[in-house]
Amino acid sequence: MSRHRGYSLYELLVTLSVATILIVIGAPPLGSLIARNRLTTEVNALHHALHLGRQEAIKRRLNLVLCQSADGSRCTGAADWGGGWMLFVDDDDDGRTDPGEAVLRRHRAAAKVNIITNRHRYTLRGVRRRNTNGTFLVCDGAGRVPARALIVSYTGRPRSAPGDDAPASLTCPGA
Repeated sequence: MSRHRGYSLYELLVTLSVATILIVIGAPPLGSLIARNRLTTEVNALHHALHLGRQEAIKRRLNLVLCQSADGSRCTGAADWGGGWMLFVDDDDDGRTDPGEAVLRRHRAAAKVNIITNRHRYTLRGVRRRNTNGTFLVCDGAGRVPARALIVSYTGRPRSAPGDDAPASLTCPGA
């Protein structure tokens, strides 16, 4: 009697069925985990840029500007910052990048993340004058996870909060 080594069709079908069920059950949580990590990454990038801008404004005794920028070289003034943003030293206090003004940070947001704010730009000043205050709302483009808010105080200090803490005028697209 010869002995055949291998798997029967029945064993292969059962194995594939079990694998399919596990993938179907595990895929949605994995998608929301990825979306939550994307939101956290964008909130942290803005948070760190605001801290850097505040520190540099105090150290250099100059104004720094954080603004929406699609190309990383000039501000566009849009309320949707999903295309990217930049932080630069504003030597002449005009709110625009001029030749010779240093760009400290450039950032392009993830493709599936929307960033909306209630300011066109944030001016970070030294210790004697007030900074621009406002709120960023960072949203998942597919709506899988709740939005996160980044609230900037008059002192220039940011704090992270749930998206419900954002002003009613800021809403995620499609919400």
